[in-house]
Amino acid sequence: MTDQPANRLTNSASPYLRSAAHQPVAWHEWGEEAFARARAEDKPILLDIGAVWCHWCHVIDRESYENPEIAALINQLFIPVKVDRDERPDVDARYQSAISAISGQGGWPLTGFLTPEGKPFFGGTYFPPEDAMGRPGFKRILAAVSDSFRNRRAEVEKAAGALAEAVAQAETFAGARASLDSNIIDQQIQAITGLFDPRNGGFGRSPKFPHAAAIDLLLERYQSTREPNLLAIVETTLEKMARGGVYDHLAGGFHRYSVDERWLVPHFEKMSYDNSELLRNYLHAYQVSRKPLFRETAEGIIGWVTESLSDQARGGFYASQDADYSLEDDGDYFTWTLDELRAALSPEESSVIELYYDVEAHGEMHHNPAKNVLWVAREPEEIARQLRLSEADVRLIIARAKGKMLAARRARPTPVVDTTLYVSWNAMFCSAFLDAGRVLGRADCRGFALKTLDRILDEAWSEEKGFAHRVGGAWLDGSLDDQVFTAAALLDAYETTLDQRYFRAAERAIELAIAKYGDSERGGFFDRPTDAAPMGGLDVRRKPLQDSPTPGGNSVAAMVLERLAAFTGKSQYRQWAEITLEAFAGIVPQYGLFAATYGLAATLHARHPLQVVVTGRAEDPQSRALEEAAAGVYRFGKALLRLTPETPADALVPALKDILPGLRPDAPHAFVCAGTVCQPPTAEPETLRALLAAAASGAAAD
Repeated sequence: MTDQPANRLTNSASPYLRSAAHQPVAWHEWGEEAFARARAEDKPILLDIGAVWCHWCHVIDRESYENPEIAALINQLFIPVKVDRDERPDVDARYQSAISAISGQGGWPLTGFLTPEGKPFFGGTYFPPEDAMGRPGFKRILAAVSDSFRNRRAEVEKAAGALAEAVAQAETFAGARASLDSNIIDQQIQAITGLFDPRNGGFGRSPKFPHAAAIDLLLERYQSTREPNLLAIVETTLEKMARGGVYDHLAGGFHRYSVDERWLVPHFEKMSYDNSELLRNYLHAYQVSRKPLFRETAEGIIGWVTESLSDQARGGFYASQDADYSLEDDGDYFTWTLDELRAALSPEESSVIELYYDVEAHGEMHHNPAKNVLWVAREPEEIARQLRLSEADVRLIIARAKGKMLAARRARPTPVVDTTLYVSWNAMFCSAFLDAGRVLGRADCRGFALKTLDRILDEAWSEEKGFAHRVGGAWLDGSLDDQVFTAAALLDAYETTLDQRYFRAAERAIELAIAKYGDSERGGFFDRPTDAAPMGGLDVRRKPLQDSPTPGGNSVAAMVLERLAAFTGKSQYRQWAEITLEAFAGIVPQYGLFAATYGLAATLHARHPLQVVVTGRAEDPQSRALEEAAAGVYRFGKALLRLTPETPADALVPALKDILPGLRPDAPHAFVCAGTVCQPPTAEPETLRALLAAAASGAAAD
């Protein structure tokens, strides 16, 4: 901390940028003012991209950007620009690609050195202030980069130009177009299963991140083929994660990733986008397996979000919870010493919890070896045998002790929650909460998702620009993700309510996305609209494919288009979905695990979305049984629509109404439709389950 006067970031809408307002570095926000100054003074730009939840961003802030000597060097030699990667994912994506090509690594903080025009020529991630850990010190790097810019300018500019061209070529996927082939999905499944860790679950080795789309793709393939190894991969992964330290066993919700292959020691920040997609994973796995652990974990995510990550009064899901409450700790809020545990619990409770969560005098945290990460080390039945208690007593003790531990933890200094409402992330959680409403019968989740979508429509929609990137504050232009993720959530809301207002909003959003983001020549969608403001030296037209860290925008767009085509019968939506998928078909096998959402989109295109229409009076027990049967079966892209005699006549979209034979809203029936074909109606829940299990096991005809 310094006594310097506040810099330009003091009034920023971003909490990450505001946290740097006291620093002696003369920061600029991303924008033309910074580029104009760099050109006028002929200085390179120092670009820092980070986030409020990022531990190493706080470290480099403390060590370097709050160091008066280093700050003076930066201010003398560079034009410094600070970017919040959550606020400007478009800037982050481009410079991550470029800096990764230079240094072989990406992540946050991202430290880039750019020409005055914004083209990167050197960079990396975290740099220590002095030479350390095999890394050159930041002071040495600043001096060397400045010297290169001044004395080897032609070299620098040639390298920067070549890199910008390479990034532009890669990000637009030139030459990636190919015809669609079912082998693409087979190759993805093979790549994903080949990376599976049978001992610990998950994919690859450490560090381990959740790959939610891959889990859903494997589940959907299992539902079609009943290959037992696919379900085993899903169940093992979700069980290991739910029992590991990557899950918060006291408050619920998942931390961002695990530094080890066993899911034990996480990076402790909790992200909205991870938890929304993992909630859907656990809901879908529960639908398939009916395992109580999967339901309990889903309920845990919902509980944490309701308590800590949402604006319950107005609607809205907050962005993240930080890992740390100060620069001196690393997950201390979430971890326990043996003494802390024993102080919070009775001797009997502590004896059980020490075994259950493997709490010992020496824990897992390197910065404080006494600190333990909570993870399920032993099952209650094993503890019961060891302590000569009944299993029922052990379970009661665990439940009681968890309540006491959570109360004790809440008394600690708490990591900050970023209350920014990002539209795309909110849409993802709306879809997940609507899923929870159907699968778990949670009317509260359904109601909160609809309240949030109503707020987005009221506060973050423009008929000219589409959806903004942020709810509240100054308008921040949205990206492709904001448009298509919200369109998907609006379709989910329509399916849940049959309120045409949501359907019309989804269709408007997609029509605008086609007009402003679509590439009508080569297929697919760019991440920024055609009329977006210039971005500087990496103003490349980028088509997002990779699931990193949120689902690939083009894949989500294709899925929304398929759903709209099924609802409206408009062939142009299906054609746009097809050319979008074809735009990446030649390159997708190389992405494998990291483009699993594409595999889901291609699956949906091959077999058409399933639509289940349940009719009958609201209070009719047979209709309720049919609805519960339909909600209980997982099929990716399945729509469940509930018609009663009170449903408005125009609630069901015409294309669907036209293909339903003998539709009577007062009779308890269920119809299963795909494409332009509906199965004969059934009044039997078991028959409906069988129809859903058998439906779409092969490609449907166009």
